[in-house]
Amino acid sequence: MKKAIYLIICIAFIYSLNAQNLTIEKLQQLGRVSPIGISKDKKSVIYSVRLYNAAENKVVVKNYSIPLSGGNATEIQSVENLVADNTHTSADGKYKIVSKEIKVKKITGADYYPEKSKSDVLIIDNLNYRHWDTWEDGYFGHVILYTMQNDKAIDSIDIMISEPYDCPQKPFGGEEDFLISHDGKQVLYVTKKKYGKEYALSTNTDIYAYNIISKTTRNLTEGMMGYDTHPSYSSKGILAFLSMKEDGNESDKNDIVVMNGDAKINLTAAWDGTINDFIWNNDGTKIYFTAPVDGTIQLFEVDYPALTKNLPIVKQISNGVFDINSIIGQVGNTIVVTRSDMNHANEIFTFDINTKSLSQLTHVNDEIYNSINLSKTEKRYITTTDGKKMLVWVIYPPNFDATKKYPTLLYCQGGPQSALTQFYSFRWNFQLMAANGYIIVAPNRRGMPGHGVEWNAAISKDYGGQAMRDYLTAIDEMTKETFVDKERLGCIGASFGGYSAFYLAGNHNKRFKTFIAHDGIFDWRSMYGTTEEMWFVNHDLGGAYWDESPTIQKAYNEFNPINYVKKWNAPILIIQGGKDYRVPPGQGLAAFQAAQLLGIKSKLLYFPNENHWVLKDQNAYIWQSEFFKWLKETL
Repeated sequence: MKKAIYLIICIAFIYSLNAQNLTIEKLQQLGRVSPIGISKDKKSVIYSVRLYNAAENKVVVKNYSIPLSGGNATEIQSVENLVADNTHTSADGKYKIVSKEIKVKKITGADYYPEKSKSDVLIIDNLNYRHWDTWEDGYFGHVILYTMQNDKAIDSIDIMISEPYDCPQKPFGGEEDFLISHDGKQVLYVTKKKYGKEYALSTNTDIYAYNIISKTTRNLTEGMMGYDTHPSYSSKGILAFLSMKEDGNESDKNDIVVMNGDAKINLTAAWDGTINDFIWNNDGTKIYFTAPVDGTIQLFEVDYPALTKNLPIVKQISNGVFDINSIIGQVGNTIVVTRSDMNHANEIFTFDINTKSLSQLTHVNDEIYNSINLSKTEKRYITTTDGKKMLVWVIYPPNFDATKKYPTLLYCQGGPQSALTQFYSFRWNFQLMAANGYIIVAPNRRGMPGHGVEWNAAISKDYGGQAMRDYLTAIDEMTKETFVDKERLGCIGASFGGYSAFYLAGNHNKRFKTFIAHDGIFDWRSMYGTTEEMWFVNHDLGGAYWDESPTIQKAYNEFNPINYVKKWNAPILIIQGGKDYRVPPGQGLAAFQAAQLLGIKSKLLYFPNENHWVLKDQNAYIWQSEFFKWLKETL
């Protein structure tokens, strides 16, 4: 026994000597796992892995099948017909639905002047003329219903006729936005039947039912004013969907509503949280869903009690320092999910309903992770200036030594209502930051889901208020630790995090030695005039900059980073995507120009063909390289 223990210790010691810290190159070598579904025979999970070959600048996507019981994965050439399609093909095989882009509106010069086919002008007479990273071109995603015979289409119909509405919803909707009903008699689809300015001002999507026989359409969620999405039928033919109440609030509480006939019941109305996604269980008696909670994303269940006055109780059924990112499906007592944490990218796991335990199914990145030193992730709770308890994630460098002093980064999360959980980002990668010798302080400041609806909503109309005080409280508390070098503090973030970096650059009282702002809001007035989803700025700021309401004027003045630019006194790296229409390019360019004219050490990374994110692999490599180069120079 003693020899065995000694051998284990020796192996661990040798491993520690050979292990290296994560590098940019190794990060790019990681396989990105995406689930496709459970096989028709319920015995395997089908998934894809995206791999990047840096030497050839080539992306390869491979498909695999792995037994649900575990074992070795088998590469497969095609996934066609391996996964049951019980949402887009009727049970009898008679009907099939797809979404196609259909030209509905005239937009281009060639549309109006066919003889000028080489013109490149857009003729615009209404809003939403661009969205996320794409200019409006007159094409809209429409649901097409095919009548099938012997697996061949013999007839087709555009069930949205010539309407200028999209299904799936843009920019992030998918195949979950449309399905064939359980009985094969209807097509359900999600869309927002508003056009132009009305579209840009509203989040009111509805779920419509198209009757295949009568060719009539009915709004199933009429009078429900927020987002209504993700329709899904139980095995017993009961419809459930996700629903928000408030029009214009994209981050409202997301509930599960069940519809039996015309009657509706909100299963999660009394629960103080917001839902990411869900599935029915096999026998239609309960629903499993994921939701953020206390800095993680966990698995929950709620019973479907039919139409009763007593709301069911929501139960959290998974626990741990990880995120359950998606639910793939259920087989017997097993739920198949994806899982990540700050040290590990997404992999597929199985969850045992009886034992409440997770087992890793895919092991795509084990070899790389077994060769590198992992970071220590710590959960801290800090008291805020208004007496609330705030969760703060602290990520330490590998082989952390508390007798040393480390440069420390305050990480500012985007959203602003995005959860700061155990995510694994290929851009804002805490493991890589820690591997480069930095401590990361990541506060779950005001505005984040997972800490109750009130905490989540508190950011709106208060961008420069309590959320900023939460940030400063977190970094101030951490500087009390002897291992934090208070002379070497940095502030970093993207989107709302970029806004936070711009704002704190003029309001940090010399706490920070350097800043990095990616696609951040620099000037609220120009942001309001050039962003695309107007409901976002209207809800979170209160309205337009010409509105003289004190609350609204506070947002455009007291909470506007441009008004504090004269107080900038630290180096700043500014990153901007040229196809970012959510936070348009002028924001980053104006901030860089101001820093240069003020004599502030500054650098601009401009990605002309990237949107709000950096998606191309070589661009991502340069992003990471410049990120750490900047920190090395200025911190």
